[in-house]
Amino acid sequence: MNLTHLSAIALIGLLPVPSLAVEPIKLGAVLPLNDISGRQGVNGMKLAVKEINEAGGVLGRPLELIVIDDEMNPEKGAAAIKQLATVNKVDFFVGGMSSSVLLAQIPLMKEYGKVAIWSGSASSKVERALKDQDWFFHLHPWDYQQGQSYIDGWSAITQRYPQVKVHKWFFAYEDGAFGVATYKASTEIFPKDWTHKGADFKSASFGGGNYRVVLKRAKEDQPDVFVWVGHEADAIPIMQQAREAGFTPPIFVGSPPGWPTHFGKSPFSNHVSLYGMWTPSMKIVSPASKRFSEGYQSEFNHEAETYFAPLCYSGIHIAAEAIKRAGSLDTPALIAALEQTRYESPLGETITFTPSKIIKHQGLHGQKIMQWQKGVLHVVWPFEYATAKFNYPFKQ
Repeated sequence: MNLTHLSAIALIGLLPVPSLAVEPIKLGAVLPLNDISGRQGVNGMKLAVKEINEAGGVLGRPLELIVIDDEMNPEKGAAAIKQLATVNKVDFFVGGMSSSVLLAQIPLMKEYGKVAIWSGSASSKVERALKDQDWFFHLHPWDYQQGQSYIDGWSAITQRYPQVKVHKWFFAYEDGAFGVATYKASTEIFPKDWTHKGADFKSASFGGGNYRVVLKRAKEDQPDVFVWVGHEADAIPIMQQAREAGFTPPIFVGSPPGWPTHFGKSPFSNHVSLYGMWTPSMKIVSPASKRFSEGYQSEFNHEAETYFAPLCYSGIHIAAEAIKRAGSLDTPALIAALEQTRYESPLGETITFTPSKIIKHQGLHGQKIMQWQKGVLHVVWPFEYATAKFNYPFKQ
């Protein structure tokens, strides 16, 4: 893809800024607009930029958000970083979603050395590629952190609800970096008395969509917990094919970054469990979530349905606060300012940056367990964020 074409895409994401006689601070974002998580992540960024600009901007300058669609394509994601750095001359990188895309972007990001706050990417393969890169600040938990949070969550649920059994697992996972890494990271730290089997599939996001062989193997195995790890495009067909196969495990877990719009209204959704970091129902337990939810609804005339919306929103506010603390866009000053972050996020957690196994600046460290109940997505664990009790067993 040439830079001329990328420039045209970038203009789609250019937010109008107040007509101040100063240069804007440019934030360059790369996200997939063919996925609900990417689209709503961009909306979250736009909302944050609007709030900050209406409050006077940062250091007397407005923020300008330039968005490039990576289409979940590594080559296009890398070209987007080059476009933003050399043509748009952004001051700061924000994004993204896909682990495969970020792997392709890292060499260029290292070359340009701009501070980045990254909302997505869970693969520990990506984390290893970012060793010793102090300019990188990661919000999303890594795969092994997610895996530990799932174990902690299900263990807590079984203690509270003794009838729930989670000893025998089956994983169906997409055959890309996201699915493979998630499966390996989750199962490598399983308790000794938990067993697992797994099989991969080609995601509908990349030309697949037939899960019948995997579902047949899972049904024959009769697991306590069935987990599929894929993308938004897999959600409806995998649930439909599971129903056709008569596959109703006691716990049915979907683990995509984002669910299709209005999935809760689908006849397939009731009592489906999932992993995530936020749901609109959290507004009843978190004032920050309530403020975000109401602001998003007012701005876009629909409810946010994926945690990437508040996650990306948080990233912009964290960046703005750090620039204010630094008093400049000087890279060492920005890094030092970001290390002082304490941001009360709509996700419930107060975000700070601490070391993970490999990188120096890790934000969030786990996910929540949720469940669709009568069209509403509820948190069922951690219990301090819970908006409903866990319904068991799964029935379609």
